[in-house]
Amino acid sequence: MLRFELVAADADPVAGPRAGRAVTPHGEFLTPAFMPVGTQATVKSLRPADLEATGAQVVLSNAYHLHLRPGEDVIAAHGGLHSFMGWRGPILTDSGGFQVFSLGRLLDVTEQGVRFRSHLDGSLLEYGPEQAMAVQGLLGADMIMPMDECLPYPADRAYAELAVDRTTRWAERCRRAQANPESQALFGIVQGGVFSDLRRRSAEGLLALDLPGYALGGLSVGEPKEIMFEVLEATVPLLPADRPRYVMGAGTPDLLIEGVRRGVDMFDSVLPTRTARLGTALVPEGRIVVRNAAYANDRRPIQEDCDCYTCRNFTRSYIRHLISAREMLAANLLSVHNLRYLARLMAGMRQAIIGHRFEQFAADFWRCRQEAPVQAGT
Repeated sequence: MLRFELVAADADPVAGPRAGRAVTPHGEFLTPAFMPVGTQATVKSLRPADLEATGAQVVLSNAYHLHLRPGEDVIAAHGGLHSFMGWRGPILTDSGGFQVFSLGRLLDVTEQGVRFRSHLDGSLLEYGPEQAMAVQGLLGADMIMPMDECLPYPADRAYAELAVDRTTRWAERCRRAQANPESQALFGIVQGGVFSDLRRRSAEGLLALDLPGYALGGLSVGEPKEIMFEVLEATVPLLPADRPRYVMGAGTPDLLIEGVRRGVDMFDSVLPTRTARLGTALVPEGRIVVRNAAYANDRRPIQEDCDCYTCRNFTRSYIRHLISAREMLAANLLSVHNLRYLARLMAGMRQAIIGHRFEQFAADFWRCRQEAPVQAGT
């Protein structure tokens, strides 16, 4: 269902930068990897061919959203999510736990699961570990996530402790309820908020299940970066070196660099496509707000040395015109560039790890941005 091979480590293979190879039923992907987010079975504004051209290897969709619309039965009738959305490579589906806790009007959390109001039409819904597994079983993704109790930031310790223990029990139920354990790799989600001892408790409970991969949840939810890095430094070394480690919802370039530095293999975020729809491009120096008037007559590409379709064919001036005219092509072209930028960043880190020069790569990254990296505990 999922085979992970550690190819190289630039220092400590447990808690330092790692390069790996993950093999799934729908092909392989190389780590460190960034997963574009296709919440509704599409990465916004992009065709699957556009995605492939950016160098994307694996995409993420959301079981909660697809359960509500169009429904897992509809997708299963198409032969599963790969056929439905026309993506041939690996897919990871999030269970939707985060969305249930953040989007719906939450009514009740019990041992059985959650009762809430749909964010679409207000209808009363129930969702629990068994339902999350049934939905994802019909979707047919290569990697699936269990139902977990997602903590906001900040969260008090008493609530965090209850949520950690419930998340572990829900993970056990998810493992028992898996519809396709031979073809779908179930990850565990380590919770615990900002409390290192609760993160350890969560990790230990999930490690007892011997799962194919492990994720860190409850991060990139508004906490300061130094706190996120503290949590990573305390938690990542607890996870098996021979399984992929995944930080959910993290995808800004600085978090990718610093997450890889601390031993993380997989990331996802809506950031590259969301910022594209807002008229912003990711570049080595940081960001360019292409919609600004300063680029009205700028005949340069977004990034001079970028090999993406957008930079090879269009100018900043043209893209600004598209934004001003509210043409859909603007979001497509900026999304292509942003995802290509992140794919090149991940590939560059991978090669640096294999060549044992990650620290130089990271130093060059920060020097280009004219920033100092945020340190844990600062």
